[in-house]
Amino acid sequence: MSDVVIIDYGMGNLKSIQRGLEKVDANVTLSTDSEVIATADRLVLPGVGAFESGMLGLKDREITDAIYAFVKTGNPLLGICLGMQMFLDKSEEHGNHQGLGLIPGIVKKIPESDQGKFQRKVPHIGWTNLHAPVNGKWKNSCLEEIEQGEYFYFVHSYMAVPEKKEHTLAECKDEGLTLTAAVKKDNIIGLQFHPEKSGEVGLKILKTFVNN
Repeated sequence: MSDVVIIDYGMGNLKSIQRGLEKVDANVTLSTDSEVIATADRLVLPGVGAFESGMLGLKDREITDAIYAFVKTGNPLLGICLGMQMFLDKSEEHGNHQGLGLIPGIVKKIPESDQGKFQRKVPHIGWTNLHAPVNGKWKNSCLEEIEQGEYFYFVHSYMAVPEKKEHTLAECKDEGLTLTAAVKKDNIIGLQFHPEKSGEVGLKILKTFVNN
């Protein structure tokens, strides 16, 4: 049984992620302890809510340095939804806020129109299928057991825009707009969608994360 630590920093959705990981036979611990986080076998940064609140939650609990220390171990780090967005340098959500800076890039609001000619519903909510970027591959990531075109559950108003195309692991389409659905850099993977709310195909992702 694999050990997984979920960072508990005051944001929502912890229990559903915990249940999802337990369904794939992970031994799950919720923790705010810096030593536990820094030395985990596998680490998950979840999150539902505003970017600024999420970063304040990490800073108030003095967790950010533990995350950086964990990344240096080379062990797998998984960010989900807000957790993924906080991997980037900064966000424009309700002002300008600094992120963890683990993956170069910025978080921007999903545009409601394209050059004023197209109205798009924001937030992006519902089931959307994934595809790899051109020449992209999912091998050696927690998506490697997933088929192109499978559907996952999204709910977000802001989108991650990685600075380097090589860090975009998966994309999806929202009413004609290409969105970053997953990012990857070394041992860091972020998912904009919710695998724990995406049925069996989502559990397949969590199982790969736990076992690889």
